[in-house]
Amino acid sequence: MKQILTLLLLCISIQLSAGEISVGKDQSIHEALRQAREWRRTNDPRCDGGITISIKAGRYYMNEPLFLRPEDSGTSASPTIIRGEKGTVLCGDAMQKHNQVWPKEGMLRLTDFDLQKRTISIPTPPKQILGMKNLEMVVHQRWAIAILRVKNIEVKGDKAIVSFLEPESRLEFEHPWPQPVIGGEKGNSSFFLRTTEQRDGIEQLVVVDGASHITFEGITFENTCWNRPLHQGHVTLQGGFPIVDAYKLQKEGLPWDAGLENQAWIERPVSAVSVKNAKQVHFTRCNFRHLGATALDFVGGISYCSIADNSFEHIGGTAIMAGSFAESPREVHRPYDDLAQQCRHLTISGNTISHATTEDWGAVAISCGYVRDCTISGNTINHVNYSGICVGWGWTSHETGMENNHIINNKVSNYACQLYDAGGIYTLSNQPRSSIRDNNITQPYPAPYATNDRGFCIYLDAKTDGFTIQNNMTEGRLIRRNEIGDNHPGPNLVFKQ
Repeated sequence: MKQILTLLLLCISIQLSAGEISVGKDQSIHEALRQAREWRRTNDPRCDGGITISIKAGRYYMNEPLFLRPEDSGTSASPTIIRGEKGTVLCGDAMQKHNQVWPKEGMLRLTDFDLQKRTISIPTPPKQILGMKNLEMVVHQRWAIAILRVKNIEVKGDKAIVSFLEPESRLEFEHPWPQPVIGGEKGNSSFFLRTTEQRDGIEQLVVVDGASHITFEGITFENTCWNRPLHQGHVTLQGGFPIVDAYKLQKEGLPWDAGLENQAWIERPVSAVSVKNAKQVHFTRCNFRHLGATALDFVGGISYCSIADNSFEHIGGTAIMAGSFAESPREVHRPYDDLAQQCRHLTISGNTISHATTEDWGAVAISCGYVRDCTISGNTINHVNYSGICVGWGWTSHETGMENNHIINNKVSNYACQLYDAGGIYTLSNQPRSSIRDNNITQPYPAPYATNDRGFCIYLDAKTDGFTIQNNMTEGRLIRRNEIGDNHPGPNLVFKQ
């Protein structure tokens, strides 16, 4: 009897029609998904032709993520569409607020960086800063930032020696890349001190794990937090990937790379919306805004998916991420030949990305790691603090299965706004039968605190190979070969005017 009453109440609260479940304001999207699952479980005829969950306009607070599991899968003949009316918002908590306390604007130069004592020396701050609690130092270090929770500030005249909490102190000083530059090409690395609102909040809105033939359409995903720096600081390898363990090798070299000098294990940044172990999952005409870390992440085990005609605004980390980045327990520098198969036939097209990387300057707009048969086309990217579109991982000339990746007809402007060693389009490793063509990329932004001049429209970083590069434009003209950044590229690059 109790089960019958529960089902009756569910049917009252969620309007049902043939193939459609309508969710009104203050009703439960989770219950609507459960109803769709029951239709599929019982082979209800309303599944014929597909199920549409229509969400009425309004704000839906997600105090737990919406989970889509294998039992929620549609089929090619009967997909599941989760569609929002104009004004449909799935939201969590607004990201934590920061208060930059010194300097009030901009950054100051570091004066020293001590590997043995694990300290950073800076000009002595004003007295009122020294007594503040929950201070963080944000450090500019070439292609990344570090967020370090301050343990102590020892004043010695006009110099202050700053020490930090664990685990970020060990990770910052034991791992050599990246670290702050002292006395570099364009001067010392820079920093500022800030306080951050000490509260955890909602980080995830939707998790698709094992569900296939799903489409999200016309939904706004808004307001998530980024809690990790409050508890562990934030020391990254590259691209916003936090280091969980790392150290410098006492003797350089490993069998796959004679010059390798460090070991590192990373974890994936949290994302507001994540997809894994799925095929035929699509996001179209959705809006992602004011999200604390990654916005949308196609993690792995995915194929024949698409991200098309969406907008991304004010994203704390990376807007769109896809493919494995050899996260822990794997060591990140090894050449793996099984990872690219886990993310294949992904299309990223027609998206607009504006003001990503607002919290983690070392993240990017579109970031693809070990991927194959991936097409990134027709996207518009504006204002990002590091690189615009990044494809590849592994720093390797080995054939790893990364291949047939195409970066076509994208527009990238106002990139490298804070960090250099960057590109409007940035690539790593050997990717046979791939191409970079018909893109329009402005010159790198004149980043005010960059410690080198390594900013390029196109940057072929470590061991990049296998690309045909053709008909890319900057400032109304073709990009010349000598304007493309090289860092030990392979022999099989083809450059065409």
